[in-house]
Amino acid sequence: MNLVKNKVLRTSIFIGGCMALLLGFIGIFVPLLPTTPFVLLAAWCFFRSSKKAHDWIYRHPLFGKPLTDWEKNRSISPTAKVLAVSTILLSILVIWQKVHIEWIRISVTAVMVCVSVFILTRKNSV
Repeated sequence: MNLVKNKVLRTSIFIGGCMALLLGFIGIFVPLLPTTPFVLLAAWCFFRSSKKAHDWIYRHPLFGKPLTDWEKNRSISPTAKVLAVSTILLSILVIWQKVHIEWIRISVTAVMVCVSVFILTRKNSV
C-alpha cells in the first residue's frame, strides 16, 4: 500500500475521503447526486491515506462488494445497474418538469444518457 508520506497531505486526503463517502451516502437518497463516483473517490482517498479506512470500506456491507467487483473485474451487478439507470431516468423526468431552461435540460439529459450507456455496457458481476 502506497500511503502518502506527508502527514498533512495524508490527513487532507483522508478528510477528502470522508467527505466523498458522506456525499456518496447522501446520493443514495437524493436524485441527481451520484453515489458511485463519490464512493470510488473515497476508496482511492482511503487507499492513499489510511490502510484501516481502506480495509473498512472494502468490508462494508453496502460499499464493499461493488468496490471489489469494480476493482477486480470492472463489473457492476445487474441490480445496481437497474437501480442506477432507474434513478437517472427519474432525475431526467424531474429536470424536465422543474427546470425551464432548455439548454440545461438538454445538456443534463445528454450527460445522464452517456452515464447510463456507460453503466449498461459494463460487465455484469456475479
